[in-house]
Amino acid sequence: MEQWFLATLLVFIFMPLIRCSSLDQASLLRSFLANKDYKLNDEWAVSYVDLRTEADDLGSMESDLIKDNLPGQPSEIGFKHYAGYVTVDDFKGRNLFYYFVESALLDPVSKPVVLWLNGGPGCSSLGIGAFVEHGPFGVQSDGSTLYLRRHSWNRVANILYVESPAGVGFSYSKTTSDYNTTGDLRTAQDSYVFLINWFKRFSQFKNNDFYIAGESYAGFYIPELADLIIHNNLHAHSSSKIKLKGVMVGNGMMDLKIDRRGLYLYLWSHALISVGTYKGLAKNCLDFKEKCYVYEDLLAKEIGNINMYNLYSEDCSSIHKHGAIDPCEKNYVNSYLNLPGVQTALHANRTQLPYPWSFCRLGLFFI
Repeated sequence: MEQWFLATLLVFIFMPLIRCSSLDQASLLRSFLANKDYKLNDEWAVSYVDLRTEADDLGSMESDLIKDNLPGQPSEIGFKHYAGYVTVDDFKGRNLFYYFVESALLDPVSKPVVLWLNGGPGCSSLGIGAFVEHGPFGVQSDGSTLYLRRHSWNRVANILYVESPAGVGFSYSKTTSDYNTTGDLRTAQDSYVFLINWFKRFSQFKNNDFYIAGESYAGFYIPELADLIIHNNLHAHSSSKIKLKGVMVGNGMMDLKIDRRGLYLYLWSHALISVGTYKGLAKNCLDFKEKCYVYEDLLAKEIGNINMYNLYSEDCSSIHKHGAIDPCEKNYVNSYLNLPGVQTALHANRTQLPYPWSFCRLGLFFI
């Protein structure tokens, strides 16, 4: 019964609860596709990680424990949570930030571990996944107080949120040129090394069932990482094998041509774009013709500031009384994660990044 409930929760609760932050994901993905002749990963070639050259990682579970609560956190939460960095490349200095929430019910060591990845590419699993969608806490309208989320996923599993690739959220590289050469292949390799080192740090979860879940551009991230895990498991020492049991993709990007055709029809049938723009998109963008960029710009202008995941929700700037779904929640989370006290409690921003934390990083260049 518990396994059925977990599967149902993970597969079907990809609801329009993404609110304004999902608009960022959708907008970033649309911009990425409009400015890149992306080949659907046809030439994806797995480069298996040499386990002899894993990154040295000096962190520890004890030092990553959030001991004194997060600022504004409710008392008596009933579970442990951790945050910190895992090194994935010693030479380049790439470090990925994570937030890990143990299961709140019964013994967490008996529960599966679920890795959650948001899309973009370039959007934060911490801000969107953990603090807006299904983590244990949401942020109140004051931007400094947390509340417990009734239907947090950590009621049935241990949830691991990773900001990936380097440059997203609090994750960083000491080699700034890394931000100009990011791509699916390196993202998968870094995520794999992250997991190897993370499971060393949290060895009590090493033999737990492991799932990878996510949405949007994670429709690429997830199968690519899963493929890397499966193939490396064939050659790895038993101590480095990852017990991958399944993957779960919600609203994932899978095939660019099919996804675009469905998106354009959806926007036109809901009167978000004109007939002329729809026809121009269908004619020029399914096969990536040069004029596609013109019609993608028209699409963005005609949609305006509408949440494509919840067309009938009110805009944050115009709403006065919030209902069950607060369209301004993104603003609260953004304020909260930029508070110095919050970053200290999360063991985040240890290099004092020269930019504020944000839901999506626009400066990454995916190759």
